[in-house]
Amino acid sequence: MAKLDGTDLDVFPLCLGGNVFGWTAGEEASFAVLDAYAAAGGNFIDTADTYMRPNMGVSETIIGRWMAARGNRDDMVIATKVGSDGGLSAANVAAHAEGSLRRLQTDRIDLYYSHKDDPDVPVEETLGAFNALVAAGKVRHIAASNLSGERILESLRASAREGWASYVALQPHYNLVERERYEREYAPIVAAHGLAVAPYYALAKGFLTGKYRDGAPVDSPRAEGARAYLDDRGRAVLADLEEIAADHDTTVAAVALAWLRSRPGVVAPIASARSVEQLEQLLPMAGLQLTGDELARLETSSR
Repeated sequence: MAKLDGTDLDVFPLCLGGNVFGWTAGEEASFAVLDAYAAAGGNFIDTADTYMRPNMGVSETIIGRWMAARGNRDDMVIATKVGSDGGLSAANVAAHAEGSLRRLQTDRIDLYYSHKDDPDVPVEETLGAFNALVAAGKVRHIAASNLSGERILESLRASAREGWASYVALQPHYNLVERERYEREYAPIVAAHGLAVAPYYALAKGFLTGKYRDGAPVDSPRAEGARAYLDDRGRAVLADLEEIAADHDTTVAAVALAWLRSRPGVVAPIASARSVEQLEQLLPMAGLQLTGDELARLETSSR
């Protein structure tokens, strides 16, 4: 387990993405994935109130039904998000939090993210609403996703000034083939303020599983986006991942996730699975330690 700095949350080093639940995985398949994840020691689940459009809220609903059926709410760390539907006004935050609590069948959200920026709303209004939720015990900690570095800093300053709950974590787009913006804009903030990082698209829409090859068909709604990485750099990264995976007798996906987890501040990369078989490709990352030479090799090929 790994501790999210500034919190009392101990989390599994792989955060299970809930975006596929109710989208590419029906309720039965979702329950099977959740069961397998929990059986492996997993306890950190990420979702959002808009997963997955157009059936917004279905992911939270499935997760809530699963926790109720298994009686394991106290064993899980649940992260969800607000702001992608209706923005980050105080009224919208309060209303959507109640909706998420109801669908998740719980009395508290462990980690509540601002899902995307709302430039029409002052950060003080959003943070005041978050602080009220924390004070009421409905949210334990707050975090940010898809805010600019400038708005994150503005938010951290506002929380410190007002004595409010402050962002403790960041959920950015970051992986072996998407590095530049995170490392330029967000990494310095993470280091300066001790934020925990849980990157989304940790496997680059599936590209870093190794299943995308020149001319190879892939049945996935993300296939077109993943194939955009199949250039010379992407091929070089895959070649290194394959050789390192073979040396460790593990999967390409596990190596890609282990590299991400080795980055400063990263606590638990987020990856989703629509079947137990897909999840089994990810889980070995939890115990995988790459050597310094292997990390340096991936650092070079992914530049």
